[in-house]
Amino acid sequence: MRLLVAEDDARLLKSLLHIFTKNQYVADGACDGESALACARSGEYDGLVLDIMMPGMDGVEVLRTLRREGITTPALFLSARTEVSERVEGLDAGADDYLPKPFHTSELLARVRAMLRRKENFVPDLLCLGEVALNRSTWQLQYKERSLSLGGREFQILEMLMQRPGAVIATEQFMTHIWGWDTPVDTSVVWVHISNLRRKLEKLKAPAGIRFLRGAGYVLELTAEAYRTGGRAQP
Repeated sequence: MRLLVAEDDARLLKSLLHIFTKNQYVADGACDGESALACARSGEYDGLVLDIMMPGMDGVEVLRTLRREGITTPALFLSARTEVSERVEGLDAGADDYLPKPFHTSELLARVRAMLRRKENFVPDLLCLGEVALNRSTWQLQYKERSLSLGGREFQILEMLMQRPGAVIATEQFMTHIWGWDTPVDTSVVWVHISNLRRKLEKLKAPAGIRFLRGAGYVLELTAEAYRTGGRAQP
């Protein structure tokens, strides 16, 4: 198994590489986020061990970028910070696990083994509506062999719609679930993201549309009209 270890503390990076090499892993090191991103894009690694707090591009942004590009290599975050909000941010970015510093070598190795077992048994986390799929591991919208990456808010809105196909979801439900009940953001932001999603469905020629029901909300559906028009969603 080959690991990429990204850590800006040179002494700790050297120690981590020694630990992994001693335990029969092939391990390469990166001392900053940009280098880690370039290496991870090669597809040569079975797992990533990423420090969160790195100069320039931090570990969270590295992983978010990889997930947007469809790279599903499992990842473990290391961080000296232990706030719940940071752990949540890391997991939401696509990490498989999170280990606070300082840590015991035995726990680090156990978490890496668990991470790599998940890779071996990996099944894409998909929400499907007919042949239209939302990959929750990579944030990609897929139809047959074509796919497009979604932005964070687009992904969250479409995830809500695809979890309840055919059901009407009110604008207020999107606002509360995604932006929070006390957000100062105007509700028109939902329409903007819905419009972007419609364009992406149309670009994929996917036979699905997001329909607006006045006074009620939005509904995602497969319709005969969508098939007849090659998947173009109606305004």
